[in-house]
Amino acid sequence: MTEIQGFTKEDFNVFTIPGLEERMDAIRTHIQPKFDLLGKNVSASLSTLTGDEMHYHIAKHARRKVNPPEDTWVAFADSKRGYKKLPHFQVGLFESHLFIWFAMIYEAPAKGEFAEALLPQLNDYLQNVPSDYVWSIDHTKPEAMKQKDLTAAEIERHVERLKKIKKAELLVGRHLNPNDENVQDGARLQQTVEETFETVLPFYQLAKSTAVPSK
Repeated sequence: MTEIQGFTKEDFNVFTIPGLEERMDAIRTHIQPKFDLLGKNVSASLSTLTGDEMHYHIAKHARRKVNPPEDTWVAFADSKRGYKKLPHFQVGLFESHLFIWFAMIYEAPAKGEFAEALLPQLNDYLQNVPSDYVWSIDHTKPEAMKQKDLTAAEIERHVERLKKIKKAELLVGRHLNPNDENVQDGARLQQTVEETFETVLPFYQLAKSTAVPSK
């Protein structure tokens, strides 16, 4: 495996650059090469962990025409063609933090089935989520809710929402400060990513078991 690089304060400062092309140039120059190395290493270990052949996808932000992206990421899924419609994993940056999590976003056709399967056993799953992990219901927003600040009933409402609302999402994982050594040191970053993915693996496995077969 190739030794990866951690993310520096300068990488996070990319999101202060005004202008779509200027910011995208900085993302391509400073961040995407690091995503590429991280993607190669982690997709290999994640394939072993999941039992699926995992592929990494670096966000291109191709649909943006005016507003520069406020975050960027690399996603891992068991398809070469894409990840948005599948249960998947993400590592990415906002200006304020690095995120590592399992994601079911609004494009996923099986999110309702996943929520239906999760609800009756939610408490069992929550016992394996560390208190410093976070939950999100919108992958486009930097805000997230800390596990330690949520009740099981509150999380249950978010899972119910995933089942009932077309645009609903659910993500669970970690936020890390840009100054964290686990962000800045490449080897520690890879270890932290792999450990986080292993922790949220049960959600991925459940989502896979409820996935809508491709037509």
